[in-house]
Amino acid sequence: MKLSEIEQEMLAGKMGEPRRQAVEHQLRVGRFFDSEDTVEIGHVHIMADTEALGEAGVRFLEEMAAYPEADRRVRVPTVTDPRGADFKSYERIRHDERFVGLERRAVEAFRLLDVMMTDTCINYQVFMPPVFGEHVAFGDTGSSIYTNSVLGARTNFEGGPSALAAALTGRTPRYGYHLDERRRGTTLFHVSAQPESYSDWGALGGLVGREMQSYWEVPVIDGIELMPTSDELKHFGAALASFGSTPLFHMVGITPEARTLSDVFDGSPPDARLLDQAAVEGFYGTYLPNDDELHVVVFAAPQLSLDEMRRLGHLLDGRRVSGKVALIACTAPAVKESCDRMGITAQIEHAGGIVLEGVCFYNMHAREIGEANGWRRLMSNSAKIVNILGGYGYEPVLSSMENCVASAIAGRIVQ
Repeated sequence: MKLSEIEQEMLAGKMGEPRRQAVEHQLRVGRFFDSEDTVEIGHVHIMADTEALGEAGVRFLEEMAAYPEADRRVRVPTVTDPRGADFKSYERIRHDERFVGLERRAVEAFRLLDVMMTDTCINYQVFMPPVFGEHVAFGDTGSSIYTNSVLGARTNFEGGPSALAAALTGRTPRYGYHLDERRRGTTLFHVSAQPESYSDWGALGGLVGREMQSYWEVPVIDGIELMPTSDELKHFGAALASFGSTPLFHMVGITPEARTLSDVFDGSPPDARLLDQAAVEGFYGTYLPNDDELHVVVFAAPQLSLDEMRRLGHLLDGRRVSGKVALIACTAPAVKESCDRMGITAQIEHAGGIVLEGVCFYNMHAREIGEANGWRRLMSNSAKIVNILGGYGYEPVLSSMENCVASAIAGRIVQ
């Protein structure tokens, strides 16, 4: 794998030990994927919550942060995924203080590395959306698929160590979705059932994801008649990435690299797989319980945008969540600040809901929180979160935002 002059200097330790280790790591990754060289990147998104890091990962960050400032500071703008604890509200959900203490250590280490603690999986909606053709290094799967597909920028799924290495060096190995040839379509889907809600878009993404056989498979979706919003594409992509481990999709006539089918397929496209209303209803059916018992309603994964928070506030305004059920909404700290100013937070919390900032429910020790509160049956409008939390001891139910709110108020599942 060819190294530039500056990369050779980093590897020789002339720019500090953290950068030497970072280049060494990138060499191992690049050689594994047959990368010829690296590509310079615009910025980095690190996913490193403490549930994933554990004690060993936090100690590693602290060791990096202990080096002299000039050696440890990241070279490109670097932002963070949702954290593992909301320091302002963790007691409200009985979050174990052991995990909160670990989170405080990780946050302090990141700050010493000059990482910007944006604490959100929707940086592309809140802060710095990558531009078409820009190379970046993103760790969060939902952020990666949105960046690749909707924005036309370029990234692979970067694990925590790889994202940190990219932040320290300002480049990443040139393989996978940084290459033109990897971005061509491989599988075609025709949609005949037009999505009407965020959960519909998530269900559609989940259906496509279930068909994916490989990280390298690129689905192409045809038949969408209306231009989707940013939030709708966010839910579609997050579900597709969760169910399919898929970093890129093309939506014909909508995403920038797919004005027509011929833009993304070499030669004649393959036969299309049909996604109709029956398929969507069948997807919902896999998350329907045998009774109407309900313990917690969660809006997260991805975090809610300002407009999603506004919609939730309207649905809850003047109403009251049942004492039998908890309702949680997770959003970015910057969005929470706007919601505070606009009265949206007050609408949600006056109704009995809990607004958490800077976290996402599934990566903040959701199993332990569920056990501490006696939560088992969980309802959400996020297909991604119902996919994940089935492995955390929950019985997840997928439905629209309107049905989730109606259920929280009724104290039982309303369909």
